[in-house]
Amino acid sequence: MIKQIFPIFQWLPNYHPSWLKADVVAGLTLAAYAIPVALAYGSLAGLPSEVGLYCYMLGAVGYAFFGTSRQLALGPTSAISILVGVSLAPLANDDAGRYLILASSTAILVAIICLLAWLLKLSQIVNFISEPILTGFKAGAALQIASTQLPKLFGVPSGGSNFFSRIWDLFHHWQEIQPATLLVGGLALVLLVMGDRLWPSKPISLMVVILAIVVMGITNLLEQGVKVVGEIPQGLPSFGMPHWSFSDLDSLLPLALACFLLSYIEGISTARSFAIKHHYRINPEQELLAIGAANLAAGLGQGYPIAGGLSQSAVNEKAGAKTPLAIIITACIIAIVLLFFTGLFSNLPEAILGSVVLVAVKGLINIPELQHLKKIAPLEFKVSLIALFGVLCFGVLQGVLLAAIASILFLIHIISYPSSAVLGRIPGSDQFSDLERHPENLVISGVLIYRINGPILYFNINNIESDLFNHLAQQQEPVELVIFEMGTSPGIDTPAARWFKTLSQSLNQQGITLKLVNASGFVRDRLRAEGLEGEVGTFRRLDTVDSLISEFNCQRYSDLPHTEND
Repeated sequence: MIKQIFPIFQWLPNYHPSWLKADVVAGLTLAAYAIPVALAYGSLAGLPSEVGLYCYMLGAVGYAFFGTSRQLALGPTSAISILVGVSLAPLANDDAGRYLILASSTAILVAIICLLAWLLKLSQIVNFISEPILTGFKAGAALQIASTQLPKLFGVPSGGSNFFSRIWDLFHHWQEIQPATLLVGGLALVLLVMGDRLWPSKPISLMVVILAIVVMGITNLLEQGVKVVGEIPQGLPSFGMPHWSFSDLDSLLPLALACFLLSYIEGISTARSFAIKHHYRINPEQELLAIGAANLAAGLGQGYPIAGGLSQSAVNEKAGAKTPLAIIITACIIAIVLLFFTGLFSNLPEAILGSVVLVAVKGLINIPELQHLKKIAPLEFKVSLIALFGVLCFGVLQGVLLAAIASILFLIHIISYPSSAVLGRIPGSDQFSDLERHPENLVISGVLIYRINGPILYFNINNIESDLFNHLAQQQEPVELVIFEMGTSPGIDTPAARWFKTLSQSLNQQGITLKLVNASGFVRDRLRAEGLEGEVGTFRRLDTVDSLISEFNCQRYSDLPHTEND
C-alpha cells in the first residue's frame, strides 16, 4: 500500500548506478532551461519573479515522491500563469501581499481538488475535454499571453482587459515605444528563435539571459529606459498556510477548478506520451495525487498553481532523464541559485523575460492541426474556433469554462445525430454492409435494412425516426419489411425502448413490418421489459439479417395465391 501511494519507494531501491549520469545531466539541463522561464512566468502571473523559481523547486520535490512518470517535469506554465494573473489582479486591489496569499491559496485549493478527485477515482473526468477543444484553447491562450508581453518588448505601458483591447492599447501608445527596449527585446527574440532551431537541446534561454545581464552591465542601456527585474530576494521561501478567508472561496474556486483541469490535462497527456515512447505505464489516478502533492508544496511555499508542462518535460526527456531523480537535482540547483546567486539577475531586462515567454508560447499555436481539422472534421474545427475566440474575447478563465461547455455540447451533438446506414447484401455472401460506401452491394426487394451507429436515447430518437422515414421515402420499390440492425447500438434507455413500440405501430399502419436484430443482451433485456416482443416478435440470439430476410421471403411466397399447377 505504501509503495502504491509513494512510487518513489518502488524505483529508488531498484535504482541502477548507470542511470545516475543521465539523471544528473538531465537535471542540470532542465535547470538551465527552467531558471529563465520560471522568472518569466512568475512575472507573467503578476507575482515577483522569484515565485516562479519557488514553484519549480517545490513542485519537483512534491511530484517526485508521488508521480509515476519518469520524465514529467512540473513547474509554472504559460497558460496557468496568465490565468492566475488575469483572475487575481481584480481581487488583490494592488495589494502585493494579498495577491501572493490568493495565489498560494489557489494552489492549495488545486491540491484539495486533486485529492478529492483521487479519492473519488475521477481520473477520467478530463476525457470530457477533447483534443480539438484544447487545440483552440491553447492557441487562444498563446495569443492572449503574447498580448500581455508585447508591451514589455516595446517598453510601453500595458493596458486592456482582453486580447483585442490590449492590441488596441498597444497601437494607441506607439509613439511611446522605447527604441533601446525594442532593440534588446528584438535581438533576444531573434537569438531565441534561431537558437531553438539550430541547437534545440542547448539551454539557449539561459545563454541569452546571461548575455543580456553582461550587456546591461557594460552599457548605459539602463539610462536609456530599459527596465530591469531589480533585486530578487535571496534565500528559500518561508513555509506555512496562507491566511485566507472563506469569503475568498467563491472567487478562488472557479480559478482553482480551471487550473486543475489545465494542470491534469497537460500533465497526463505529456506523461502518457513519454510512457509510450519509453515502454512503461503510468497510473492516471496516482497522477492526480502527485499533481496535488506538487501544488500543495507550491502553495505552502509561497507559490501558485503548477502543472507538468510539455516544453519543460520535453527538455528533461531529451536530456536523457531516467527517473524523477532528474527533477530533484533540478530542484537542488534552483535552491542553490536562490541561496547564493539571485543578485546576478537584478540587471536582467524585463524585455528579455517577455521574449522568453513569447518564444515559449509559440508552440501552443498548432496551425497544422487546425488546418487538418478544417479539412477532415469541420464541426470539430468550429468548436476549436469557439474555444480560441472565447479565450481572446472573454479571457483565459472564461475560455476554459467555455471550452468545457463546448466539449459537452460537442458530445451531445454527436450522440443526438448518430450516423446511419442502409445495408445491402455483399455479393456472393450472407453478410450485409453500407450501400452508400459499397454501391455494388445487392438491394433486397421489399426490404429496408437500417442501422444506427451509436446508442439510442431519449434525445436522439426524433432524429433517428426522421432519418429512417427519409430513407423509406427514397426507396424505389414499396417496402414491406424494415430490419433495424442494432449490432452497433451499445445502449438504449427506457424512452427509446418504448419508442420502438410507437415506431412499429406507425410502420404497421403503412403495411410495413418492423424487426429488430443483433441487439446486445443489455438492449434485449430493456426491450423485453417494455413489452417489445409482443409487438415485433421474439428476440432470438441466433437471428441474423439473412435469416429474417429468408423468413420474410418464405412468408411472402406462402401468402401469394396458388394455382393447381403449383
